[in-house]
Amino acid sequence: MFSFSGAWPALVTPFTAEDTVNVTLLRELVEYLIDKQVGGFYVCGGTGEGLFMLPEERKLVTETVVAQANGRVPVIAHVGSMVVSDAVQLAEHAQEVGAAGISSVIPPMFQDGESLYAYFARVSAAAPDLPLLTYIFGGSMDAIVLMRRLMEIPTVAGAKYTGPNMYEFREIVELRRDSWSIFSGMDEQCIYAAMQGACGNIGSTLNYIPGIYREIHNSYKMGDIAQGQELQVRANQVTRVLFSFGFFGALKAVMQMLGFDCGKPRLPHLPFAEEKRDDLQAQLEALDFFTVAEM
Repeated sequence: MFSFSGAWPALVTPFTAEDTVNVTLLRELVEYLIDKQVGGFYVCGGTGEGLFMLPEERKLVTETVVAQANGRVPVIAHVGSMVVSDAVQLAEHAQEVGAAGISSVIPPMFQDGESLYAYFARVSAAAPDLPLLTYIFGGSMDAIVLMRRLMEIPTVAGAKYTGPNMYEFREIVELRRDSWSIFSGMDEQCIYAAMQGACGNIGSTLNYIPGIYREIHNSYKMGDIAQGQELQVRANQVTRVLFSFGFFGALKAVMQMLGFDCGKPRLPHLPFAEEKRDDLQAQLEALDFFTVAEM
């Protein structure tokens, strides 16, 4: 049996000016977020730019975060790749270094249910002792049908569902009762996913305002949905500002404002336009962002 819950950052990967993994800053960021009482870390996913990193870089991030967390919170390693052998070696490595679970996005170009089953079965076999969570993000396939097929793989233990369809979300939650963790991956929907049975949420914005999501979950558990909704609206106001500046560049600009210079994003994401920094900060201050970030 295992249990995943709470507010999890989809951890940003800090890079140096030379575009290498900034291990020192990565350790500092883990400590900062643990102090904010996060439920765990999801590493090398979309926010962590894992798909734009070499396997050795992804291994370095996973082993660094696992070691720094040191059992205080669980770490799920995203191992997805278009190159199946890379996904397999990343899954093997995650198990070797002590990750609590592995996850994989549905790889682009894998649009047939049986090819996806074969892919996830290979990844699962590489880390037979770890729960495997699928990462459902867009695509043309019926997510419920796909999950019914994939749950035949013994280690498949849930999903990170990034989408606004709460009916579909609930249908996936109800596929299994025991050893089943369905995370919400759309930060803007955290309270609504909690109402539909989410075990927790994994998201980009939890790198800089994790506390507000922790309190959304606490509000839900206490039965105070109105408070949860109020907090959700406040979080979404910040998210709206970052989207208006180009989210991934703005994410790293905001992390720098908080004292974590995470470098530039890797292509295809574009760096933040420096001439807009003052405007971004002013809009955030108007929302009392830095008070929210202290939560």
